[in-house]
Amino acid sequence: MSSRAAYAAAADELASRVLRALRGAGGVALVAPHLDSSPDALAALAAVRVIGADTFTPHVLTGAPFHAADAAAVARSFETFPVPGSGPSARPDERTAAWRDWATAQLLARTRGYAGNPVATIPPEAGDDLTDTTDWQRWSVRMAQLAPLATPCLDGPVRDAARGAALPLSRGLTRSVLRRDFPTAVRLLRWLALLRHDGIALPVEPGPVLDHVRLLGGASPRTALDLAVAAHLLGDGTHPASRAGSGTAPQPPTEAPA
Repeated sequence: MSSRAAYAAAADELASRVLRALRGAGGVALVAPHLDSSPDALAALAAVRVIGADTFTPHVLTGAPFHAADAAAVARSFETFPVPGSGPSARPDERTAAWRDWATAQLLARTRGYAGNPVATIPPEAGDDLTDTTDWQRWSVRMAQLAPLATPCLDGPVRDAARGAALPLSRGLTRSVLRRDFPTAVRLLRWLALLRHDGIALPVEPGPVLDHVRLLGGASPRTALDLAVAAHLLGDGTHPASRAGSGTAPQPPTEAPA
């Protein structure tokens, strides 16, 4: 198996673990066992960085514990792979990776009980690449790549940009569905689900799109995880706390059981 294939397989495996926890199979650590059971330690650590902030979604959305061993595993992934550059000269893909790393580090820092050193990440300066939606096709692809930031309790320039761009996000979603690019469609759906969660009016109704993509395009573990997050934000999750009318709002990471 090539390195690229090994990294992709490891990311799918971790996404499956997170998805099971989000669906209620929680109570135990999920990131640390992913590292311990993997035949390729480097690929497993890379997967933690790829899944990033989404490793925290079972806790953020359902209140499932985030264990100290998991927090240490996330921190270890930052020790293994350097944080990419985020300055003005950074490439677009580096800036995207920097935003994703920033989101992961933010959630890790809020995990009570994590005794390790804080992860130093510097978010890119907010610029036209976030706010200029003139080329909405290109912009929506960029926002799809930033979908792990479409999570309650992660405020910042990326979320602010999404709040002011419901129409470009909807256009990007519609275009992706028509092109049968379901991974991109689901990631954009996460942003629209978050906007609906925030009470922002949308030009499209996300519920029917969720059902359509769930039926046709949710096969891969990472796409299935994005679908599950969107469903929770829309009040259609499988955990009781995520259902409409439960009165339970998503919470940031606050505990790290041993």
